[in-house]
Amino acid sequence: MEVILSIKPEYANKIFNGSKKFEFRRSIFKNKEVTKIIVYASSPISKIIGEFEIAKILHEDLKSLWKLTKQSSGITEKYYYDYFIGKENGFALEVKKVKLYKEVVCIKEVYGISPPQSFAYVKKSTKA
Repeated sequence: MEVILSIKPEYANKIFNGSKKFEFRRSIFKNKEVTKIIVYASSPISKIIGEFEIAKILHEDLKSLWKLTKQSSGITEKYYYDYFIGKENGFALEVKKVKLYKEVVCIKEVYGISPPQSFAYVKKSTKA
């Protein structure tokens, strides 16, 4: 199963250039069969720009999660803790097999949905 994730363009670009190996989330999808993430780069791009497979999903207390991911986080420690403010635990999706699309995709035209605030399930990808 696939999920569309909204990611800020700065961090989406880091995923595709290899400098960000973990995508952090305050909460996560319930379906355990999700293996692929379709990346929706939020404003000002506002398009689907690529995809990646999930190597594994980490769920830890914040201190442990940062210790495990900081070398390949693509973010500062301050940004990390600011993002998780009010939370005791967090999630990190480990990125593998990235694929940057040659042409960006309009989410509404291809998937028939509006951009998700966090994520949206996709039953079947129409993008090769």
